[in-house]
Amino acid sequence: MASPSNYSTAPVSEFLLICFPNYQSWQHWLSLPLSLLFLLAMGANATLLITIRLEASLHEPMYYLLSLLSLLDMVLCLTVIPKVLAIFWFDLRSISFSACFLQIFTACFLQMFIMNSFLTMESCTFMVMAYDRYVAICHPLRYPSIITDQFVVRAAIFVVARNGLLTMPIPVLSSRLRYCAENIIKNCICTNLSVSKLSCDDITFNQLYQFVAGWTLLGSDLILIVLSYSFILKAVLRIKAEGAMTKALGTCGSHFILILFFSTVLLVLVITNLARKKIPPDVPILLNILHHLIPPALNPIVYGVRTKEIKQGIQKLLRRL
Repeated sequence: MASPSNYSTAPVSEFLLICFPNYQSWQHWLSLPLSLLFLLAMGANATLLITIRLEASLHEPMYYLLSLLSLLDMVLCLTVIPKVLAIFWFDLRSISFSACFLQIFTACFLQMFIMNSFLTMESCTFMVMAYDRYVAICHPLRYPSIITDQFVVRAAIFVVARNGLLTMPIPVLSSRLRYCAENIIKNCICTNLSVSKLSCDDITFNQLYQFVAGWTLLGSDLILIVLSYSFILKAVLRIKAEGAMTKALGTCGSHFILILFFSTVLLVLVITNLARKKIPPDVPILLNILHHLIPPALNPIVYGVRTKEIKQGIQKLLRRL
């Protein structure tokens, strides 16, 4: 490793990721549950995607949206976890400064872009799914004419375009900073704040843009999700037919559980970052990794267990093997 004097005289060409700086002795033990969760997330989402692809009865807008969510989960896992495991197992801590598409597991700013954009894409997908459930329960007769295959295509384009364009400046701003000092990132992944604070330049605008963009995207999605479920709850309370309320709530129960997984882990991560002076610095690092693992691992399982059509589709798929 270069000496501190070299950092000050030469520009940074790569970063070094130092996972859990205070607890490096037990990183190998942590790699076991992380690798198992990674295999579970990839396997469960791949199974769900194959099931929806092969089962004709699942070729409906709701399941297409679920497929989009699974794809986003898989890309997030592949962007973050293999590099973390490579650090734990092989001590491959270096990650390149410059980004190109083929360096997806080594390019720092490409990893930063995917993490920021795909995280907000997931949130936006949850919002679209909440709207789908709102139309299904509050306007059931109009559902086939509103939630169509064309609607799903337009929604997917909106999800990708909105979040990709608005989060693109975050890694761009970070990559344009001058890195002429220490190149050690005290994190397992290239988060914007972990990287930009190593810069010699003023990062106020960088931090401000991430704060505004993040809370605007995630906050607007959350508001629309809450509004959708408020209308759903209001409509459900009006239903007087026996068993109709239970059936109506059952149609959005799985989606609501997924939102809780996503928002709870994210909320805990935000709180721990705000209170970082009162907790060990390794806790937010671990929570950041788990946020890229726990929802992707649990999302397809929840839908597979709670949705009869998906469960039957998976059983048919297993019988074919």
